[in-house]
Amino acid sequence: MANQYEIVVLGGGPGGYVAAIRAAQLGFKTAVIDKDKLGGICLNWGCIPTKSLLKNAEIYDLMKNHSSDFGIKIQGLDFDFERIIKRSREISDRITKNVEILVKKNKVDRIKGFGKLSSKNQIDIFNEEGQKTNSITADNILIATGARPKVLPSIPVDKKRIITSTEAMILPELPKEMIIIGAGAIGVEFAYFYSVLGTRVTIIEMMDTILPIEDREVSETLAKSFKKRGIDIFTKSSVEKAIVKGNKVSVTITSEGQKKELSADIVLNAIGVTGNVEGFGLEELGVELFKNHIKVNKSTYETNIKGIYAIGDVIGPPWLAHVASHEGIHCVEKIKGLRIPDIDYNNIPGCTFCQPQVASIGLTEAKAKEAGYEIKVGKFPFMASGKAFAIGEREGFVKFIFDAKYGEILGVHIIGSEATEMIAEAGLAKSLEATGESIIKTIHAHPTLAESIMEAAAQAYGEAIHI
Repeated sequence: MANQYEIVVLGGGPGGYVAAIRAAQLGFKTAVIDKDKLGGICLNWGCIPTKSLLKNAEIYDLMKNHSSDFGIKIQGLDFDFERIIKRSREISDRITKNVEILVKKNKVDRIKGFGKLSSKNQIDIFNEEGQKTNSITADNILIATGARPKVLPSIPVDKKRIITSTEAMILPELPKEMIIIGAGAIGVEFAYFYSVLGTRVTIIEMMDTILPIEDREVSETLAKSFKKRGIDIFTKSSVEKAIVKGNKVSVTITSEGQKKELSADIVLNAIGVTGNVEGFGLEELGVELFKNHIKVNKSTYETNIKGIYAIGDVIGPPWLAHVASHEGIHCVEKIKGLRIPDIDYNNIPGCTFCQPQVASIGLTEAKAKEAGYEIKVGKFPFMASGKAFAIGEREGFVKFIFDAKYGEILGVHIIGSEATEMIAEAGLAKSLEATGESIIKTIHAHPTLAESIMEAAAQAYGEAIHI
């Protein structure tokens, strides 16, 4: 293994390993450093293993509550919680091994250890005992160290009773009661998973809706669905403190001006993430930080130190794996000198994988109005979709927001069974500057849920056929 490289990537998550592979494809002598398995939080403790858990919940929910709708009789239905968790870990292990193979296939040197910058062109490698084992130099260093759950002193995580998303994926047994602090994508997904399996779930959110960054109609629809499942939701509520008392956690909240005392076996802290910037030598080198993230030029992803770049969660929101991957590719292509357009951060899809699923791209209706647009809004409920009827998934809708003047797609919001798959069409349409008319005139296959995209666009212009 060499000691001198053209590009070294510090961090092997979905931003880091993708950047390393693309750099090698472009002809750079490349290495990627990570002390753990490649894949980062996403493949090891986030995106992939959580989707495994959520699929288990979806199947169990379907069989328990809806099998009779399909003429299927089930007796003695039960589940093995330990096996559900084990399946998730097995899938994660398989995926991360595949990433190791991809990195090797693309002739990227894989360096296992903790990397720390000792100069703008040198990284020292340390083993698990903190002993220095090697030093490598690089013309360019790309920092992709990701983020970790944010922790507050008032909610002291002990990883047993007060946990983060990592521990939530490997609990030894199903809790009877769980309080989830934070109703973003992570909190909402775990609320769905545990409530389906029988845990009494309570969600606490500071903002006035769950999934507060989503369109209000979507958030309100999801809240109604969750309440039908028996999930208790406190919005406009803040957590004053959480204290472990024996086998319970006591949580004090302020909700609508009143203090309330709640109790549960487990409290999940899902209030957000913070960048991994400590211990890598960044402050010693003078790399500029902001709000515990690295400040970069969003065109080249270079920091204030020439030759040092950063991408992914460590540079701040949106904290999404697919954004990190594209930033990594974009960064090394800019280093190569390729003439490519900057990433359009107004065209980033976001997905939440509870049921019903939630997916969106672009502006919400409220944000479009705030921006001064005159808008046309079209909405098509899955209740009116033949395919949704046939598969028993009639909950939710597709919502389009158009600029009334030019027909430009400003935003698309979907809540429903396959929302996270359907949003891709909206993303492609928006990136190609499609208009409402072009969506309406595109022939969609029948019967599909995707027809609802066409119908929602048509409804905005008074042309919908099936509503």
